[in-house]
Amino acid sequence: MSGKALRDLNVLPVPGLERKTDGSSKGSFIKPYIENSNEIVDKCLNKVSECNLGNNGVEAGNSEVEYIDSENLTDLPDVDSSLNTLLTRLDSKDWVLICEALNNVRQLAIYHKEKLLEMLGDGIPLIVKSLKNPRSAVCKTAIMTSADIFKIYSDSVIDSSDPLLLQLLLKSSQDKRFVCEAAETALVAMTTCISPSLLLPKLLPYLKNKNPRIRAKASMCFSRSVPRLGLEGIKAYGIDKLVQVAASQLSDQLPESREAARTLALELQTIYEKSHASPSEDSADSWEAFCQAKLSPLSAQAILRVTSTSKEGLVLGC
Repeated sequence: MSGKALRDLNVLPVPGLERKTDGSSKGSFIKPYIENSNEIVDKCLNKVSECNLGNNGVEAGNSEVEYIDSENLTDLPDVDSSLNTLLTRLDSKDWVLICEALNNVRQLAIYHKEKLLEMLGDGIPLIVKSLKNPRSAVCKTAIMTSADIFKIYSDSVIDSSDPLLLQLLLKSSQDKRFVCEAAETALVAMTTCISPSLLLPKLLPYLKNKNPRIRAKASMCFSRSVPRLGLEGIKAYGIDKLVQVAASQLSDQLPESREAARTLALELQTIYEKSHASPSEDSADSWEAFCQAKLSPLSAQAILRVTSTSKEGLVLGC
């Protein structure tokens, strides 16, 4: 190709890059596109940086932590060494080391229950500290550790369960979904494994907590625990006390509290009617008469509205 032809090609306009204003300096139409390209690159680099950062700009390393289900945990190769350094590692500033120590607590609880029990009193405050940790990996591992403690030690940890319970109620109420779900699983383990006669008094204060989300989670735990008392246990605890709790939660702010209260009210009605040999509507021992005697007029009306509506629905369903 001749030199003239090459020169002619060099001055041909590139489609889409022409400047629409006259008098532009030679080659100046390319500059805006170079700048735009740099902006795009900067944006891409920023996105990569954001992906490598966790909350509050802290570099994420959660890929280093594996969440292991209880049934997949194996025994420790050196039990004595793990026990001797456990409290120090739980109180470490290295979050990866803390997660490892928390998983060691779970392994020791499963395979060496009695050995761990001796130091659990000192260990639980450190587990609570991990539950408060802003790093999600530490928090979730601590939640899983709490669940295993409830499953394995049940009533043995009731005296030191208050700080665990508070943190689990808080974590189950937050917006971070995977932490919330883990906390709810731990609360189910607690209500399943700890005797309701011991657990219900622990839950009562949280039903009046100023945080409505904590009240809601506590109401759900309370409602789950009551049926485990059984007929005799409910009578011993006091069905009048339980129906008062249900009535107080029926007017709560969040629907979860109200639904838990409805479930509890229906359970109590069933238990009451079983224990009073199906009284007639006019009997002094009827469910309606009982509610009116034990509750304020407004509370009795709320409970009876819930239980009568449910009964009517069952009849219509039949």
